Amino acid sequence: MTSQPSFLKDKKIILGICGSIAAYKSAYLLRELQRKGADVRVVMTRPATNFIAPLTFSSLSHNQVYVEMFPDQDTSIEHVNLGLWADAMLIAPITASTIAKLVQGFADNFLTSTALALRAPLIIAPAMDVDMYVHPATKANISRLKERGVVVIDSEEGELASGLSGAGRLAEVEKIVNEVERLFESGRCDLSGKNILVTAGPTQEPIDAVRFISNRSSGKMGFALASAAANRGAEVKLISGPVSLETPRNVARENVSTAYDMYEAVQKNFDWCDALVMTAAVSDYRVPDPFDRKLKREGSGGRNLEIRLVENIDILKSLSDKKGKRIIVGFALETDDGVENAVKKLREKCLDMIVLNNPRDEGSGFGTDTNKVTLFLGDGEKKDIPLLPKYEVALKILDEIVVFLREKV
Repeated sequence: MTSQPSFLKDKKIILGICGSIAAYKSAYLLRELQRKGADVRVVMTRPATNFIAPLTFSSLSHNQVYVEMFPDQDTSIEHVNLGLWADAMLIAPITASTIAKLVQGFADNFLTSTALALRAPLIIAPAMDVDMYVHPATKANISRLKERGVVVIDSEEGELASGLSGAGRLAEVEKIVNEVERLFESGRCDLSGKNILVTAGPTQEPIDAVRFISNRSSGKMGFALASAAANRGAEVKLISGPVSLETPRNVARENVSTAYDMYEAVQKNFDWCDALVMTAAVSDYRVPDPFDRKLKREGSGGRNLEIRLVENIDILKSLSDKKGKRIIVGFALETDDGVENAVKKLREKCLDMIVLNNPRDEGSGFGTDTNKVTLFLGDGEKKDIPLLPKYEVALKILDEIVVFLREKV
């Protein structure tokens, strides 16, 4: 019987090791990654060397082990070089302290500096005592990393070094290796060389000097798409309406306010992109002549104020004549007659795909971290995506975009 080819063959992987009793398992992890054909470089924090010696990993990997930022006054920038070299970085085990540092962007040792300089997917496998693992701060930090597209291999339950039993045990070596291999098997680097333009968030249409018309879009779906596309190797530009979200790693961001601002930004970048994913919730109407001061209520007589609205420019429709071989994906947020309205929009705006979701579906409302959508493809095919974290939904959408891009070559 012929063995299955490994998706890790010839892949360049940084193995990061933090100060946990589980660090000894990293030696087995290193050997298994090598057995699958990966080229591995090891980076350790100083506390990790208290649990297992760097000599162990240099002997197994036949490569230098990186611990100090500037060994022997070396002025090289090896953390940057490694970040450019790697196809992926795996930190296993990762401690609560290093998780918190990654969330805040600390670069106080070689490992965290390398993670910040990384231009490839980052995978972490936490290991710590149960009370540390379930602490709200740790849970919140892990969630923040997931939102940024970091792949988290959840800890398992079992007996811990403290003598307690519960969650926090490092996942088994086989599971970790399988997750790393799945990263490459699923084509997470299949957008390399492609330019992806993503719009996200709401727009704001001024009424007066302080008030505006807008909607409840949080921008989370668009930011998840931008992050996922960058992690799959694409060069990504994100045009965002007013939201309070961090810019995803390796993504160029342009902030806009009104629908016309977004129209101009999309027009400016459209020739550059291979695919446009229009997740932004653009206001359909605007006030043609906003008041340049704050409108005040006059007395208490209940005088009504009437405001005239006019239609905003249709950004997607404006692109149909210059589409060429570009892929255009639209979003349809519908509360009624969703399928009919989505299919109509797909055809009228010459889209390759439209993503339908309903804010009334549980877990799919504004500001949620999950989404449940239906994809309608230009050839009439329909695909239902169950309730998943928005990053996972983004990956499903990108899977279809990859297929479209291959067909357009």
